[in-house]
Amino acid sequence: MKLKRLFIKFVTNGYIVNKYTVTVLFLLAWIAFFDRFDLYSQLEARKKLKQLEQEKNYYLQEIENNKETMNLLYEDSAQLIKFAREKYLMKKNGEDIFLMIDTVKTKKE
Repeated sequence: MKLKRLFIKFVTNGYIVNKYTVTVLFLLAWIAFFDRFDLYSQLEARKKLKQLEQEKNYYLQEIENNKETMNLLYEDSAQLIKFAREKYLMKKNGEDIFLMIDTVKTKKE
C-alpha cells in the first residue's frame, strides 16, 4: 500500500506528467533492455573481451618461449639433436628406442 501511495504522489506532483520526463524514461528503458546494444549484450561482450585478452597474453608468452627455444636450438647442434630425440622420438640409423611409460599412478597425500 505504501508503494502505491508513493507512486500516486509521484505521478500527481507532476513528475511523470511532464512530457520530457516520460520521454527520457522511455528512452532509458529502451536503451537498457530493448536496444541491440542492451546491458546484457554489453556485459557479455566485456566478458568475451577479457577472455580473449587472457588468450592473447597466453599465446604471446608461448611465442616468447618458442623463440627462446628456437634460438637455443640454432646455436647448439647438440641441443637440436637432444630436442629431436626427446620431442619427436627421432633416432639414428641402427638404433632402437624403448619408451618407458609409467602406468602406475601414485596417490597424492
